[in-house]
Amino acid sequence: MSFDRFNLDPKIMSGVRALGYTSPTPIQLDSIPPIMEGNDVMGLAQTGTGKTAAFVLPILQRLLPGPRGRVRALVIAPTRELTEQTNKAIGQLGRKTGLACVSVYGGVSMQTQVNALRRGADIVCACPGRLLDHVRRGTINLSKVEVLVLDEADHMFDMGFLPDIRAILKHLPAGRQTLLFSATMPAEINTLARDILRTPIRVQVGHTAPAETVSHTFYPVDMTSKNALLQNILDTTETGLVLVFTRTKQRSKRVAQHLEASGYNAAALHGNLSQNNRQKAIQGFRDGRFKILVATDIAARGIDVCGVSHVINYDIPATADAYTHRIGRTGRACATGDAITFVSGEDRGLVSQIARVLGSKLKYGAAKGLGGAPDGPQRPSSSGRPASLRAAMPAAATPKPRSHPASRYRPVDVSQRRPFHRAAKPA
Repeated sequence: MSFDRFNLDPKIMSGVRALGYTSPTPIQLDSIPPIMEGNDVMGLAQTGTGKTAAFVLPILQRLLPGPRGRVRALVIAPTRELTEQTNKAIGQLGRKTGLACVSVYGGVSMQTQVNALRRGADIVCACPGRLLDHVRRGTINLSKVEVLVLDEADHMFDMGFLPDIRAILKHLPAGRQTLLFSATMPAEINTLARDILRTPIRVQVGHTAPAETVSHTFYPVDMTSKNALLQNILDTTETGLVLVFTRTKQRSKRVAQHLEASGYNAAALHGNLSQNNRQKAIQGFRDGRFKILVATDIAARGIDVCGVSHVINYDIPATADAYTHRIGRTGRACATGDAITFVSGEDRGLVSQIARVLGSKLKYGAAKGLGGAPDGPQRPSSSGRPASLRAAMPAAATPKPRSHPASRYRPVDVSQRRPFHRAAKPA
C-alpha cells in the first residue's frame, strides 16, 4: 500500500518521496482520508506513529490551490522542540509547494517573528503562550484560519496551557476544521474536544500503553546508588543512543555532569537552558555527538530522534501516562527498544500505576550491591518480582514468561564492576 491512494498533488508527492516514505503508517491510513474530506478528527496515537505527516499532508493539499500570504492553517504544540519539528516536516513535505511556514515560540526574538509574519505566512506552528502574545499585540491575524491542529493536547493540559488555548480559540473562525491529536485522553481534554470539535471522526491506533516492541525492567535501588547503577548499566549494555529522564532540572544537570566526568559523551536538556543551547543539545544527540541525553520531561514530547535504543528513568515518572510518553522515545516505527526504571522505596504507588498499564510485560532486575528499597532485602520472589515490592503490585500485573527474546541487558552486579568502555570524545 502506497501514498498514491490519497491522490496527493505531485508537488506534495515529491516531498513524500524525498523523505523516503513508501507506505503510510496506520495513523496516516486512518486519518488522512477523513481530514481531506473536511471532517474534524480526534486522533489517539502513541508518539512515533507518524501522526505529524497524518495532518501535514492533508493541510498542504488543502492550501495548495488557494490564496497565499495569510495564515490559513495553525498548528499549536506544547514545546518549542515539537513546534520546530512540525515546521521542519512542513518544509520537507511541502518543499515544492511554495507554501510558507513560520514558527512562533518564546525564548527568541519577538521582532524576528513579527518580521517573518509580515513577509507572509500560510501556515503557523506555535506554542500557546507566545502565540497569545502575538494575538494580543495585533502582530498576527487568525481570522482566515481554515484548519486548526492541536498536537499533543494532553501534554498542553499537563503544562497548564488550556486557558491560553481557550483564549486563542476566541480569535479563530467558527467554521474552521479542527484536528486534535493526543496520546492519552484525560477528562479535561475530553471536555475540550466536546467543546471545539464538530461531529469528529475518532481515529485510534494501538493503545495508550507503550509499544509492544519495548521491554520494561524495573531496578529497586537506593537513591544514593542511582549514579553507580546508571554507570554500570551503560558500561555493560550494548546501546545506541540513550535517553535518561530525571524529575528536576538541577538533577538532569548534575547527572549529565557526572557522566561527562566519567568519560561519557553526555548532554543535559532542561527548561533553564536558552533556546540556542537546547537546540545544540538536541542536534548533538540527533547526530551522535552526544550518546546520552539527560532530560526532564520537556524532552518526552519535543524531540524525534531515530536510534534511541534505551530510555532510562533515573527518576520514576509521576504518572502512568508520563511513563508512556517517556518510553515513546524508543521502540519507534516497530523497532525494538529497552526501558529501564530505577525504583526507590517511596515510589511504590507509582510502580503500581505503571504496572496496571504494562501488565505481564513488566520485569524486575537485580542491582546487586546497591541496597534497593529500604524496607527489606531485594531477593526476587518466585513470581520474578522483588519481595519488598510485591505487595504494592496488583495481581493483574504478575509477570508471565515472555514469548520474545530476553532484553539485551542483564542484571548488573556492581560488586564485580568491570572497567568502563566508552567511545572516545570528539576532538
